[in-house]
Amino acid sequence: MPFFQTDETLQQAGDRILNALWSTVPGLVRNQVALTWIVYDKPVPVNTGGALSPEEFWRYPVRGFSYRGVECFEPGGMVRLFYLVAAHEWLEQGMVTPSPELERAMQAMITAHSHDATSLVVDSLSGTTSGPALPTGPFVTWQSQRNIVNRYYHTLEWEELTTINVNQKTWQDGPYGRERLFMGEMMEHRNQLTTEAIALLFHSIIGGVAVSAARSSAMMALLRSSEDPASRGTQRTSPYSRYTWMSELYPPNTQHWALSSHTPTGQSLVTYVECPTVQPYLLALATEEKGVDGDLLPLLSSQVFEAVKGLQANQLLESPDQ
Repeated sequence: MPFFQTDETLQQAGDRILNALWSTVPGLVRNQVALTWIVYDKPVPVNTGGALSPEEFWRYPVRGFSYRGVECFEPGGMVRLFYLVAAHEWLEQGMVTPSPELERAMQAMITAHSHDATSLVVDSLSGTTSGPALPTGPFVTWQSQRNIVNRYYHTLEWEELTTINVNQKTWQDGPYGRERLFMGEMMEHRNQLTTEAIALLFHSIIGGVAVSAARSSAMMALLRSSEDPASRGTQRTSPYSRYTWMSELYPPNTQHWALSSHTPTGQSLVTYVECPTVQPYLLALATEEKGVDGDLLPLLSSQVFEAVKGLQANQLLESPDQ
């Protein structure tokens, strides 16, 4: 069973979103989109500062809608979310030694979408390094070590994580040497995620139960979006300029936490939104942009936000005394 419950209201809203999408975007094929959408009813169990224990948190029911949410896609930089949680788990368990360089890399991996920083984090998690091809025996050992993050997520025994693959670095122009051999002749060992897996992990972070309450809060601080790129760092072309459209989409005083990825073949986004006029919600999206005229992430995000406003209006009509 998924971590969320489906209901008729969200199913109808999700169907309307998708039908509007098919009619709005020429050339869009139905397998070019995947999404998972979670709505938080009161009492909201997330962003509580870790007030709920893991046992209490997972007992709270949440409603959701998913379209192709179990279908794997190449996530690009979205894999960094999984490396971030793993890095905090390793630190919590004493499996790696804390250091200013590891902390700096974890921050740059998320806030600057840095390939180099991601490389250091993956090396720290797995005890491996990139380089030339290795002899057969050492390469077998190297591959086993690199799969340690996969083994960690499989031990959590979450249904949503059974099909994912998170053992590759992110690249500017592609892997070389042992990294290219590890990817496989047909790139069959590339990273693979689903929107349900992404939504589940983000749900645990904002719920304060990813590793620990304190570490979940630290992760949320990195994932918090800002409409001012300067507040994210000193780089002139901050990746967080990609979130400008999100700030334009939401009303004033809206808070949102997000991570996005842009690859040559598609885009993905996960975001948690708190807006004064609607109930909180989480959205995980994956799109393939080939043959599509326009940017699907802002379009879909806008449609989901409008749908959440519709849910709020319906609740007010059904409960006039509240």
